[in-house]
Amino acid sequence: MIHLFDLSLQLNGFPIKKAKAELDKIVHFSKEEYASFLESKKKEIVDFHLKNNAFYRELVGNINAENWEDLPILNKQNLQKPLEERLSNGYSKSNIYLNKTSGSSGTPFVFAKDKYSHALTWASNIMRFGWFGIDFNHSYQARFYGIPMDFIGYQKERLKDFLTHRFRFPVFDLSDEILEKFLQKFRSKKFDYINGYTSSIVLFAKFLEHRNIILNEICPTLKACFVTSEMLFETDKKLLEKQFGIPIISEYGASELDLIAFENPQGEWQVNAETLFVEILDENNNPVPHGTEGKIVITSLFNKANPFIRYEIGDIGILDEKSTPQKPILKKLVGRTNDVAILPSGKKSPGLTFYYVTKSIIEDDGNVKEFIIKQTQLDTFEIEYISEKELVLEQIDKIKEAIDLYLEPNLNFTFIRKSVLERTNRGKLKQFKSYL
Repeated sequence: MIHLFDLSLQLNGFPIKKAKAELDKIVHFSKEEYASFLESKKKEIVDFHLKNNAFYRELVGNINAENWEDLPILNKQNLQKPLEERLSNGYSKSNIYLNKTSGSSGTPFVFAKDKYSHALTWASNIMRFGWFGIDFNHSYQARFYGIPMDFIGYQKERLKDFLTHRFRFPVFDLSDEILEKFLQKFRSKKFDYINGYTSSIVLFAKFLEHRNIILNEICPTLKACFVTSEMLFETDKKLLEKQFGIPIISEYGASELDLIAFENPQGEWQVNAETLFVEILDENNNPVPHGTEGKIVITSLFNKANPFIRYEIGDIGILDEKSTPQKPILKKLVGRTNDVAILPSGKKSPGLTFYYVTKSIIEDDGNVKEFIIKQTQLDTFEIEYISEKELVLEQIDKIKEAIDLYLEPNLNFTFIRKSVLERTNRGKLKQFKSYL
């Protein structure tokens, strides 16, 4: 059997073989070997960016970089400047992996990874899914995700789906008629696992509950379900286990970094200590003891194209008391939840759909700093945003077109430019909120 998945990474210039070998080495380090690996990697990545990245040099200023605790905390606002100004020497758009963050925290930006660090991200994904008998080269994925609606973007994703052995269920419309079609696919295809946005998968489970159907009875090949991007509440997890009849695994990641934590077969949320260094800090940026909640601050140990050193991701979490440097366990993640929008036609769309809509306005120039979307009536929404310049009519028309395409026509949107946006009591910006 051809390893199509590995092959497509290799052909795109991501050295997956080398990355898998390095990851395997890191995983098998003794306690002492791991401690020295972590220290040398932290030092190496800071030294690299101080030498090769003007943006990071300026951020650090004349602080003594030898002392880790003194290094500045990098936040999303720091990163909202054109990518050219943030790339390290030797990197350009032609030799990096380039993407946008989802803006699920309401603060979007464009980021880069060097090809080796992106290959390591994939190696780490492959290893973690492998804990549950999933092999990206052979296992068939039922993918609950968004998909670009423009012709080229759509075809590109569908090709990617084919090469990576997955079938996509677009989540923009989750009305009963559509969920019925999803169900038919599970009757006719031999899926090995489900992967996708928590809220969409939960809506599908509620539909199954209503119909009194257990998913793995009609699709017996299913082994596991992986939920991502949004919080999985305990009650929803029980519902999923009951309606799917398979293990439900939570992952927590960020596109600009990697998988941050992944539930292991023992049911612990194991933090990725192979490619990342995760700290939990208080409001004065001091480390808190295990078992205490604080802001999650992450260092990408391998990314040379863009510095993500002591990067505040915008989430609050608690590390378990039994955590060790080599095996940190995330006890609790506080924050990251999205509502579901209910539209006049009866269509239900997860809050994350708005990411695909707003993606159409977020240009690399970093004009729009933050935004939140509020549903005030069935057909009425407000977009509050902070920007250097007011959105012009042309941009607003572009957003309206995207809304017609992804949600449905005849919705009313008002755009309100603000100087400050309201946040949850945790300081998190909730990107979508329904007042219905």
